[in-house]
Amino acid sequence: MKRNLSRREPTIALINIVFLMLIFFMAAATLAPPLDGDLRLVRTEELEGRAPPDALVVHADGRLVYRGQPLPDAAAYVAALPEEARATLRLVPDAALPAADLLRLGEALRRAGAGRVVMVTQRGLP
Repeated sequence: MKRNLSRREPTIALINIVFLMLIFFMAAATLAPPLDGDLRLVRTEELEGRAPPDALVVHADGRLVYRGQPLPDAAAYVAALPEEARATLRLVPDAALPAADLLRLGEALRRAGAGRVVMVTQRGLP
């Protein structure tokens, strides 16, 4: 006569493994060394932000400005830069600039000889 024995899941073993992994990661993972207790960090709440001097500023209506001077197109910006500065170009777009316009501008910069186009943005900290 055969007996039907129900097999139980080994949940206790699984809980133990997860607990041991938790302990391991808590002990092994130091994200950053703690700061000195006497250290006071610099506050930059009232710091005036400005675009980098070699950046191309793009307004919401598509106007291009480089060092305070309006430019007719992306090729004029690339031509105004020294050869060594064309490897990485900085672009400061207005938040209201449509994404399609931004992509077209990036393509125009690449066609004009830009190596890499980097967008400068604002990062908000909570």
